Amino acid sequence: MFDGGGAQGGAGGFDMSDLLAQAQAMQNQLMEAQANLENQEVEGTAGGGLVTALVSGTGELLSLTINPQAVDPDDTETLADLIVAAVRDASENATEVATRAMGPLAGGLGGGLPGLGGPADDAPGNGGIGFTLPGGPAGPSGQNPG
Repeated sequence: MFDGGGAQGGAGGFDMSDLLAQAQAMQNQLMEAQANLENQEVEGTAGGGLVTALVSGTGELLSLTINPQAVDPDDTETLADLIVAAVRDASENATEVATRAMGPLAGGLGGGLPGLGGPADDAPGNGGIGFTLPGGPAGPSGQNPG
């Protein structure tokens, strides 16, 4: 009979039910962390506060506030640049929040298996299953412009 790869009845045997229970617990924690991120609001600004973007913890744009001083009918290009910069700042801040919230959970998945958030994902050029890291030997730099 298959016992999950360990010695039958011996010390050091592999306990598949324990592994499945741990995986289920981690999945529950991950789902809870994702739900918490959806409810968080993260702000980003540009132009010294002339434009403020508010995004959810998952990066969804929730609102945009433009100070009337930023509005010049003869220079809409600058306003557009400020809007893009504020949204980008908010998105980067949301990414940092998500990394802090999800990092411990993602780091525990797979115990170093590529593509599952373990230490092997930090290896140069290893972007996980089907992905390449920007600047890594398997993909060109600038895959995620910003």
